[in-house]
Amino acid sequence: MRSIRARTLLLVLGLLSLSMTLISYKSYRDAQHEIEELFDAQLAQTARLLAGLVGQNMSQSDRESLQSALNQALQSRQNSATGEIRAGHDYEGKLAFQVLDEQGVMLLQSASAPTGVLAKMVEDFHENDANAHQHLNTEPLSSLAEQLVGYHTVPLDGYHWRLFMLRDSQDNHMILVAEREDVRGELATKIALRSLLPDLVGLPLLALLVWLAIGWGLRPLQRMAELIKSRAPDNLAPLILEPLPIELEPMGAALNRLLMQVNQLLDQEKRFIADAAHELRTPLAVLRIHAQNAMDAPDPQDRNDALRQLGSGVERATRVVAQLLTLARLDPNVVQLAMRELDLLGYVRNELAELIPLALERHQELNLDAIEPADYVLLADGPSLGTLLQNLVSNAVQYTPDGGHIQVQLDAQADAIILRVQDSGPGVAEAQREKLFERFYRLGAGQGAGLGLSIVRRVVELHRGSISLGESPLGGLEVAVRLPRNR
Repeated sequence: MRSIRARTLLLVLGLLSLSMTLISYKSYRDAQHEIEELFDAQLAQTARLLAGLVGQNMSQSDRESLQSALNQALQSRQNSATGEIRAGHDYEGKLAFQVLDEQGVMLLQSASAPTGVLAKMVEDFHENDANAHQHLNTEPLSSLAEQLVGYHTVPLDGYHWRLFMLRDSQDNHMILVAEREDVRGELATKIALRSLLPDLVGLPLLALLVWLAIGWGLRPLQRMAELIKSRAPDNLAPLILEPLPIELEPMGAALNRLLMQVNQLLDQEKRFIADAAHELRTPLAVLRIHAQNAMDAPDPQDRNDALRQLGSGVERATRVVAQLLTLARLDPNVVQLAMRELDLLGYVRNELAELIPLALERHQELNLDAIEPADYVLLADGPSLGTLLQNLVSNAVQYTPDGGHIQVQLDAQADAIILRVQDSGPGVAEAQREKLFERFYRLGAGQGAGLGLSIVRRVVELHRGSISLGESPLGGLEVAVRLPRNR
């Protein structure tokens, strides 16, 4: 499901429906129980009312009049003969009653009263007694009062009856009030279900309100999406989204950070293109001239000189391109260093072994000076440190006269390692040393692009180190790089 709104709505409505189902079921059961209690209370109240109406000295004619009146009062709301519906309420119960004296003689009885219910009750109380059915004939009803008084549920003639038996101690009457459980259960269920009707009707309305509420809550996200969609492809300015909900602040910050990084990448590409165009314009023009001279030279010696100069120009252009690519690769906004524990002494020794041919070509001496044993382990990125050392040594080789001396020193300190590259060249005046870190700045007629020390400083910055230039004990320039251990 790709829609946040639909997924949230489904989750909320699912949890809400489950919760309402459990709550409604619990409410239904509680309501049904309370209604059953009310019906039981009605049975007891009716029994006490009958006890007050039927006195011990009541004549037969009075009992018959009372019988007729009670039958009229307790009959169904709908007249079975005429179909007429009397005024009243749908929840009226259908009660049945019997009034007996202490000998069990029937004094008063409703038309709907169940017959044989007392015998059934006595039989249930004496289920292991084979003569249980004779108890009502041989024992007075008052002797069974302790067993019969109270509430009972008795199965009789295919129905279950809920009974309440009351003993009138003043007149020694036994009053039995009964109600069929299927009838009262139907009423209880009807009442309980009506109490749940608002929940069932309100759920669709609640779903609509939740849908609208979620839409309102997601409106800031929709506004953000519309703002991003409406932006021009070349518009990399930060998004202005105020006020922004707390939940969207990380997203807004991440988008603005991404836009800033993309902007920096584009600036880097523009800078690289500008640098390449600036630095390669002259070498390419020189290459074209040397190539033209080689084609036009009538003398083989002149042609060879032109071709030799053409090869030198190609070599310089290749070096310029390599250094431009290295500088672009080491941009702090792009590069991700793979920092690992590195034994700098062993690493420098291996790198210098590959650089020795450059010094031997000019009859220069290149050596490594380091105190052993000592701890030269630090946390660093090996390839970028290799680039740093190659640039420092190649610069020293280029500016040191033939037969000169280049020395690499390692000094292990407690929190850092100092790498020094010293040469016996002409050196650099103190006023010009800081300019050596500027791109395309060259001293004399060197063949480089003026990017070597810019690359070195970039690597040092990435390792949170420092670099300084000074006078070499050998008479030339000393480059000192301090690399923190970061362990």
